[in-house]
Amino acid sequence: MTSRIVRGPSMVDVARLAGVSHQTVSRVLNDHPNVRAGTRTRVRSAIAELGYRPNRAARTLVTGRDRTIGVVAPRSTEFGPVSLLAAFEDHLAEAGFDVTVVRAHERDDASVGAGIGRLLDSQVAGILVIAPLVSTAVPADEVTADVPLVVVGGDPARPQLRSSVDQFEGGRLATAHLLGLGHRTVWHVGGPAEYHDAAQRAEGWRAALHAAGSEIPPVVPGDWSAGAGHVAGHLLARMPEVTAVFAANDALATGLLHAFHELGRAVPGEVSVVGFDDAPSSAHLIPPLTTVRPDFGAVAGEVLDLLLSDLHQRGRGTTEDRRVAPVLVPRSTTAPPQR
Repeated sequence: MTSRIVRGPSMVDVARLAGVSHQTVSRVLNDHPNVRAGTRTRVRSAIAELGYRPNRAARTLVTGRDRTIGVVAPRSTEFGPVSLLAAFEDHLAEAGFDVTVVRAHERDDASVGAGIGRLLDSQVAGILVIAPLVSTAVPADEVTADVPLVVVGGDPARPQLRSSVDQFEGGRLATAHLLGLGHRTVWHVGGPAEYHDAAQRAEGWRAALHAAGSEIPPVVPGDWSAGAGHVAGHLLARMPEVTAVFAANDALATGLLHAFHELGRAVPGEVSVVGFDDAPSSAHLIPPLTTVRPDFGAVAGEVLDLLLSDLHQRGRGTTEDRRVAPVLVPRSTTAPPQR
């Protein structure tokens, strides 16, 4: 006979029975004042009916009773989210913490919220949400007061604990580098506009051109793939006025290099190209790619510092936005324009 472990009722079960979100259940458990009396009664009735017993013993690192941080990460293989998660796991291991990762559909706010609920039920001491889409709703202000939550990405206008690469500065650096070589303007192959990283890199590109008094060309749309870069390259290669291109990531830049080679546009002789990410393969392209390198390790360190600081302060709705500046990595795909 095979024995089976029966899981007790969770916060999600309570929320489902009461007809509310898990965040509302959390607020009731923590006596948050912004809950209607009727809603509070329904939640407490559901707790009693299910016999739900929240265990808060593991909810604070201050007493040393829990060494686990939860991460809500997108179901993505893109370089940025994967690299950030790896860097964060390394920092946690070095600091003596464990990590629990739950995956969420980045385009589904309910999936993100459910991931946070699962981590709260797991009694984690803090939560990191990697939210690449600007539109992703991360309910940081509705999590429990003793469980801090830090966001990377998401809506930059929303007050939260946040740490991120300064994507705007990265776009500005790439564009300023090309302008500094003597190019009159810089074209941009963008990433998906709904992504925070892509939108901010495009803003940095636009700001650098504006500051230099240069013409601002239309953004050539793309996604994060080399295939999209290849398509964009076939368009730009047929435009003799194009002498410099900033691609939103290294994969797009790789596609550009392929297209320029196919159509006989020499890089960097006729067209200079800058990417973003400094992916491991970028130094080994022909020619090696000039790119912008984000410091994911520094971002992960800031995330951990924010989580620990907020835990020691018992997380009373503090907000902070820490941005880590990237660096330009000059290689062989950029040069002054031909005269």
